[in-house]
Amino acid sequence: MSRLRCILRGIDVKALLLLFVGVPLFIFGIYLHGQKVTYFLRPLWESPPKPFNIIPHYYHENVSMENLCELHGWRIRESPRRVFDAVLFSNEVDMLAIRWNELRPYVSEFILLESNSTFTGKLKPLFFAQNREKFKFVESRLTYGVFGGRFVKGENPFVEESYQRVALDQLIRIAGITEDDLLIMSDVDEIPSGHTIDLLRWCDGIPDKLHLQLRNYLYSFEFYLDDKSWRASVHIYKPGKTRYAHFRQTDDLLVDSGWHCSFCFRYLREFAFKMKAYSHVDRVRFSYYLKPSRIQEVICQGSDLFDMLPEEYTFQEIVAKLGPIPSSYSAVNLPVYLLQNVDKYKYLLPGNCRREGG
Repeated sequence: MSRLRCILRGIDVKALLLLFVGVPLFIFGIYLHGQKVTYFLRPLWESPPKPFNIIPHYYHENVSMENLCELHGWRIRESPRRVFDAVLFSNEVDMLAIRWNELRPYVSEFILLESNSTFTGKLKPLFFAQNREKFKFVESRLTYGVFGGRFVKGENPFVEESYQRVALDQLIRIAGITEDDLLIMSDVDEIPSGHTIDLLRWCDGIPDKLHLQLRNYLYSFEFYLDDKSWRASVHIYKPGKTRYAHFRQTDDLLVDSGWHCSFCFRYLREFAFKMKAYSHVDRVRFSYYLKPSRIQEVICQGSDLFDMLPEEYTFQEIVAKLGPIPSSYSAVNLPVYLLQNVDKYKYLLPGNCRREGG
């Protein structure tokens, strides 16, 4: 007994508590919030990208196209260029309808590629093929292709995505694109405004490659995030040189050129599907993120589906964006087809955050 007392006297209780309670709690905290810590400290280890060369954007429906071209320092053409709109399609049926109706007066050929595989290598239905009847209005101008999934287990999702984008590049050539045609490169939910594409097809002197600054929305047009969406781009096609891509390809950026409505779905199951299917699947760190009740709560709050901090390059910008996105009650300057079909797409408008279960 005396030996036991001596041993206990020699033990530092505080050190034991730190070892057996503090350390496990610290490890568990890193497991839960390590991603947040990494994103918050991003300004320490990653510099902001090179600033874009901002091109002012002039538009009014009562200003002639000749004057609009001149305002941009360009000149009007005798006839407009042909326009090709190319997209990789997953499951965004409503967004595709809004996009194609916005662009249909200006696009010569619509190009769509879908796969029976998600970027994460999961088998998926051919959603466009199942809903093709809804898009009869572009059938005569549609080049449609199917990419057979590779289904490689454990592969980085960006590898499968790159294979599909290469296949889309081939489909663009099959569609009959030629030199000096205008090619739109953007995801389905990155929607250029019709008047922007009309301007670019009518004007000479535009940059050969041009990124489009889009208004960034999340879940619907109620939650306006910022104007930092820039991956959409328009190219004057050059045979042998132009390649379909979804990264920065030039320094030129035309401001206020459309809308990016990310995770803008009608059904809760569509949110869960995308969360598991797209290239950033690593953000789904816990299975409860996919619960319909949680997804619904997050949507109405304007919070982040993945419980992440803002992806910014300065502490000032990170702090400014902390917390839910404030609701907007403006439905001005939205895609015309959306406002012409309010009953059909009411869930995309301010004040309608509730989703259908599906």
